[in-house]
Amino acid sequence: MLNDIGVPGFILLAVLALLLFGPSKLPGLGRAAGKTVREFKKEMNDIFGDSPQPPRSRSTAQTTEEPALVHNEPQPSRQLPE
Repeated sequence: MLNDIGVPGFILLAVLALLLFGPSKLPGLGRAAGKTVREFKKEMNDIFGDSPQPPRSRSTAQTTEEPALVHNEPQPSRQLPE
């Protein structure tokens, strides 16, 4: 679906977004969309049991990591019913 847009279509969408929302609202909309996608990916990884990726923030890269606590209790299954 997005393969058919091309450069002129993208430019048209950008101009329409600027006209509809204005230049002051677009950064906030982009941040909100990014947070939504990030949260969706995190929840899908939790549901399907994929290994979570470490967060990519500047603050964690500068600090040293502390050892994780080990839990001996079994985790509940988070798979969708068949």
